[in-house]
Amino acid sequence: MVVITRWDRDREPKTAMKSLTLEMQTKKVMDINTERSLLIKELQQVQDISLLKAIKAMLHYGLKNEGRISIEQYNRELDEAEAEIERGEFTTQEELKKQMKAW
Repeated sequence: MVVITRWDRDREPKTAMKSLTLEMQTKKVMDINTERSLLIKELQQVQDISLLKAIKAMLHYGLKNEGRISIEQYNRELDEAEAEIERGEFTTQEELKKQMKAW
């Protein structure tokens, strides 16, 4: 929610808008930093390696892949995922539901 004070209304429109934009950018940075801190605290409590690997994979994907991946990369990721499943490195839906109830 944006509140324009009397002082802001009394200023030139361009100046008030610049001030408002700066305030919004500052709030966005503060929100991002707050979210990042909360996420780090929650991640430190996770004991499930499969969950951590899934989160890590999503982060890597989000940070490096803004577009499509190559077929080769896709196949490598599929091979890696299948190998993890064969090694038993996965969480069933039932296990995940139990974990979520504990959150």
